[in-house]
Amino acid sequence: MRTSFSFPTTIEFGAGALASLPDHVRARGSRAFVVTDPGVRGLPIFDRVMAVLADAGIVATSTDAISPNPLAGECEAGGRALRASGADVVIGLGGGSALDAAKGVALMATHEGRIVDYDDAKGGWKLIRADVPPVICIPTTAGTGSEVGRSTVVIDEDTHTKVVVFSPFLMPKVAIVDPELMVGMPAWLTAATGFDALTHNLEAFVAKGFHPMADGIALEGIAQVHTHLVTACRKPADLTARGGMAMAAMMGATAFQKGLGAAHSLAHPLGSLAGVHHGLANAVVLPYVVAFNREAAAERYALVERRLGLSEGLMEWLLALRRDIGIPHTLGEAGVSRALLEALSDQAIADGCHGSNPRPCSRDDLRNLYVAAFDGNL
Repeated sequence: MRTSFSFPTTIEFGAGALASLPDHVRARGSRAFVVTDPGVRGLPIFDRVMAVLADAGIVATSTDAISPNPLAGECEAGGRALRASGADVVIGLGGGSALDAAKGVALMATHEGRIVDYDDAKGGWKLIRADVPPVICIPTTAGTGSEVGRSTVVIDEDTHTKVVVFSPFLMPKVAIVDPELMVGMPAWLTAATGFDALTHNLEAFVAKGFHPMADGIALEGIAQVHTHLVTACRKPADLTARGGMAMAAMMGATAFQKGLGAAHSLAHPLGSLAGVHHGLANAVVLPYVVAFNREAAAERYALVERRLGLSEGLMEWLLALRRDIGIPHTLGEAGVSRALLEALSDQAIADGCHGSNPRPCSRDDLRNLYVAAFDGNL
């Protein structure tokens, strides 16, 4: 099935959706600047996208100078390269890192200073103008949902912290979500990004605040993961499963406008300090956070159990799902050094995501969650 809809990004969804790319570029400009990463640059996917543009007569230049956790300086350098290229449409191609970087590159093509000057936590959103070049996102993983999100996350090289830059002007104009582009994703990455989508949906569903529309989307996003993640890991060419997980990713990114929670406050420092893939970090810490929130979010967790028709509890399902798709149980198994504990805890309490967690978090609480995740103690 191939379809097109808007929410509010125009979404071209389904096998073969990539064919729509030239029309969307021409509707917004004439020259394209493709932002990707070295891994995707070496895959046939990259050549396929560039060929689609070339066959349509669209001149395209590119950069792949993007780290797995995008650096502020990379976005700034990309912005300068975009200006020099004369391109007027930005295309993000790859996983969440490349898509986030594409937004950062677009921002820095027209805005002054450093990208960290636009830190949302410091009111930087007020400085972002409407003159950001249009961004088209083509995800090759199903996790962050960055293709429909209005934020980008980068690492400040000076402080080694993750900075969130947020503005409606960063929202992609078009998301081309083609499950055929995800078939080559390895099982470990399918698992990690899939748990990222699950964490977005679950944390949004239990987050404090009133947002029934986000709640409904989040609950259905969890159901998509329940139905499709194991199949996507075990049968990588199954387009139905790939499409289901792609939908779960977009639903999570839409739902978390309501807020996230402690799992993300724990996961962000694991990326900036320990270099852990963001989805894997979420996957490891999520059950410990669910245990921490058990009483505060009991009613919401029960709704999830009923929606999924679980014969076991939510915790049992999460643990079984992790085992089935090869997610490690502890931070040590994920390669994190316990020597980072205090630095991780300092960054976690400074991270704003736990502010909407259903149970308030102190630094000691977050430190104890890290300790539990190191010890495997639920």
